[in-house]
Order: sequence, then structure tokens, then C-alpha cells
Amino acid sequence: MKKKKKTGVIIGVVVVVLVIIAAVVAVLLTRGPKTGNSADKVYVEQVSTIMNQSSGISNQFMGVVESQDVLEVNKDSERTVKELAVEVGDEVSVGDVLFTYDTEDLQMQVSQAKLDMEGITNEISGYNTQIKELQAERDKAPEDQKLEYTTQIQTLQTTIKQSEYSKKSKQAEIDKLNKSIANSTVSSTIDGVVKSINESGTDNYGNAAAYITILATGDYRVKGTADETSIWSLTEGDPVIVRSRLDDSSWTGTISKVDTENTVTEQNNYSYDGGEGESASKYNFYVTLDSTDGLILGQHLYIEPDYGQTEVTEREGLWLYEYYIDMTEEEPFVWVANDKNRLKKVAVELGEYDENLCAYQILSGLSEEDYIACPMTGLYEGVTTVTSYEEVDYSAPLYNQEGEFSEDEMMYDTEMIYDDEMMYDTEMMYDTEMFDEESMTDEEMEGDQ
Repeated sequence: MKKKKKTGVIIGVVVVVLVIIAAVVAVLLTRGPKTGNSADKVYVEQVSTIMNQSSGISNQFMGVVESQDVLEVNKDSERTVKELAVEVGDEVSVGDVLFTYDTEDLQMQVSQAKLDMEGITNEISGYNTQIKELQAERDKAPEDQKLEYTTQIQTLQTTIKQSEYSKKSKQAEIDKLNKSIANSTVSSTIDGVVKSINESGTDNYGNAAAYITILATGDYRVKGTADETSIWSLTEGDPVIVRSRLDDSSWTGTISKVDTENTVTEQNNYSYDGGEGESASKYNFYVTLDSTDGLILGQHLYIEPDYGQTEVTEREGLWLYEYYIDMTEEEPFVWVANDKNRLKKVAVELGEYDENLCAYQILSGLSEEDYIACPMTGLYEGVTTVTSYEEVDYSAPLYNQEGEFSEDEMMYDTEMIYDDEMMYDTEMMYDTEMFDEESMTDEEMEGDQ
């Protein structure tokens, strides 16, 4: 009888364990891939901003308005500027003096070169006089001595040729010096505005740079800057949208040039890993605008690729790019920030789909005032939402997932397994009435065996 009672107890324990495991699995399934962490934060953006400016899914670059024609005036490194006639911001016209070189040293060089040339001329004259005298003496000398006179005459003639070459070289030097003196005044060849004056003639990295840069007045273009990762996504001829940083004004244009030959190196003042900033290579690209109305020279702008987002704003109703819509469940939903800045799932009703724009019409469930996040692996309801990328901690668990729950987490979560609601009365396991030997007949006991 004792053997039968022990068998019944074992069966009861196994049943209870199975029930507990089933309960744990059920809780894990409802718990989801994340349990929540105070360090987790996700960036959200207003729907109206996403659809009007597309900042949620496209690259956005910094740009500045500049002239289509830029005059860069270089300075002769071997000469000294005597007077600078302009300042940054001055308007200049064709022929206006920009600066003048100091010519005093050149004048002295010209004077010395002229003296040298005069000396060479006198030497040549003396050599010619000697030749005439030798020729006269040779005519009177005996035949056996004439060869010696002839040799002397030929030597002097060779010396004269060398002196005449030196004279020509000296004259070329004088002409060059006189030309430099004549060009000591440097004038503008375009109408424009003085953008910069670089006294050193080099940039911050020791490379040669223009002494004076002048932006021509007239049509404008926009110069953008992209890092070494993004620059390769830009191609000449690509349409872009240029947006004001101050208001809703915008312009359209096309990329006219992508300059990957010349890098612009800047020192970052921040680092994602907490270390010192690293040097990042950047490149310039240029945008030709369809219209420049309302633009100001030097104005700072945002540049973004034009993939048709302006068409979305012109459509009736609310449209949302499909990137923001999660289709992983039975009913499509969007991750929305609630009034407590916590993320929640909100089901949406989808309407028409535009293949060109990759966007759905939202019939219900979302408004332009809502703030939403892009779906990502591990996202969960209740995570804190922020409206600034700087507030996101990318070292938090949400952004450093290592897969599913570990075996230890699944099997030894004592808080789950031993929840008060899941505890079972040990009396159930050892109910004397249930396993009482006397309550079972011999036939029942034999059947259990």
C-alpha cells in the first residue's frame, strides 16, 4: 500500500510541475521580448513633420546659399602685399582694386639688372675692339704666326656669344620684373561681394587657399556638405528639396556636382562612445535651383533628396510611409507616444497604397498631431519616448539585444514561478484522502500498477 501511495504522490508532483511550467510559458509569451528598462528611450516624431519634411526616413544635409560664380584671387607667395583695399562684405565691381603689392624691392632688382646688363654690353664692346686689333695684327704677321692670331680671335668670338646670351637672359629678367611692377595692382574681374580674406594664404590644415574670395552677384546655388558615408548616396542630376531653417519656405533643384576629389576635414565635438571626437572626412556637393526667389546670399538651409514627399502633402487625407506601419500582427498598427510620453500600439485602418511613394492612406487610428516611432526589433509598449535624438542612449538594452531569453531567465525567474497567484497548496500534493491506502481497493491499486 505504501508503494501505491508513493506512486500517487509522484504523479501529483509531476502534474503540479507541468502546471507551473505551462504557467511560466504563458507568462513569457505575454511578456514579449522586452521586460522594460528605465534606460530605454526611443525617438518619436510628429506625423505632420514626417510627411511634410520627410526627416524621419531620408538623409538631411546642411547647405548654404552661395553664388553660381566664385572668384578666387590668389596671392604671390614671393611678394608682399603693400595695401589691402577691401574688407569682407564689401561690394566690388569689375576693375575695382582689391590690393596692391609692394614694388620697392622689384624696383631695386630692376636697377641692379640694368647695371648688370650695361656691364655685359661694355664687355661685348671691349671684345669686339680686341678682335679688330687682332685681325689687323694678323694681316701683318708672317704666315707661320697667323694661326695663333686666328685662335685668339675665335676664342673672343665665343666669349661674345656667351655674353650676348647673358645679355638676353638679363633683359628677360628685367622684362619680368617690369611686368610684375605693372601688375602690382590686383583688381576684381567680376561684380560681387567679398566673402573672405585669408591673410596667410593657407587653410587650417596648411593647404593652399585663396587670398580673397568673391561671390558674384546674380543667380545663386546651394553648397551642401555630406560625410564620407552619405556622399555616395548622392548623384549628379538627382532632384532635391531645399528647406529654410527659419520657416516653411522651400525650393526645388537638382544636384549639379558631387565633389569627391576634395575633402573638407572637420573635428567633431562629440562622440557616441564617450571618447574624444574623431576627425571625419566630409565632401561638398552643389545644387542648381529651379528658382532663387526669396533666398539671401549666405543663408543656411536644409537639403534633402526629393523622392516625392511633396506629393504626399498635396494629397487629401492622412498618408504615412509604410516604414512606420508594423504589419507583423493580425491587425496593422503604429507605435504612438501617449500623453505620458510612453510608447503604445495603436491599430490603424489602411486605405489606398501608393507604390511610387511607398505610403498608405490612414483612414482611422492616427492623426497628424500624434508622435510616432519607427518599428524596430525589441520595441515594446511602455518605453519612454523622446523628441530629441540627443536624449537616446544607444548603449541601453533596447539597442543592444542578444536574442531570446536565456535558459536561466526562463527557468529560474522566481518572481514569476512563485507568484502568490500561482502557488499551490502543498496539501493538494499530499491529500491523505486522495492517497489514503484504505480508500483504494485492491483492484484499483493493481490497475495503477
